[in-house]
Amino acid sequence: MTELRPAAARGHANHGWLDSWHSFSFADYYDPKHMGYSVLRVINEDRVAPGKGFGTHGHRDMEIISYVLEGALGHKDSMGTGSTIVPGDVQRMSAGRGVQHSEFNHEKEGHTHFLQIWIEPDVSGIKPSYEQKHFAPEDKRGRLRLIASPDAREGSVTIHQDALVYAGLFDAAEKARLTISPDRKGYVHVARGRVTVNGHALGAGDALKTDGGAIEIERGENAEVLVFDLP
Repeated sequence: MTELRPAAARGHANHGWLDSWHSFSFADYYDPKHMGYSVLRVINEDRVAPGKGFGTHGHRDMEIISYVLEGALGHKDSMGTGSTIVPGDVQRMSAGRGVQHSEFNHEKEGHTHFLQIWIEPDVSGIKPSYEQKHFAPEDKRGRLRLIASPDAREGSVTIHQDALVYAGLFDAAEKARLTISPDRKGYVHVARGRVTVNGHALGAGDALKTDGGAIEIERGENAEVLVFDLP
């Protein structure tokens, strides 16, 4: 099975201070055909205006990954964590039995453009936790770099689910191939630029759902890609 999810088909909400695109049903956007994919529940592409952000709000029993494309995102939470994430950073927050946090663009000029990803955990009611790591552009250039896994392999952040998340940067002749086990599912999200995946020409915001098998990425034009290996 291969299914293309065009960027324009996503849910969209523009609140002035926040311009948000929803790959799956979220908030006021509801589509019973797009409630998630395997344990991947949310991919929101958000642009936050200068000086604006999400006030303190709660989560529980969800693995939340933030991936900044441009700008800087300030974070504070009820665990006592205060940080700023910038392009190349991967932030993981395991909400567990409950956590409160806020996210703001503290820049005076320029929007912060980031992806927020929710993955359903395989455990519930755990102690909330936080992790942040930086992955330099050269680590992702022309390859798929593992950025999240259940066991922190290869220096990735740890998520409480049997899922793997990869990130890659592709231009011109750069290419990569990832083989998904036959009993698993693959999901490719193009964060920006243009790229060809398994023969399909994709642009920013487009996604490709696959069953097990090869995922082949090539012909990138300033492309940044996330790939999910899902149960």
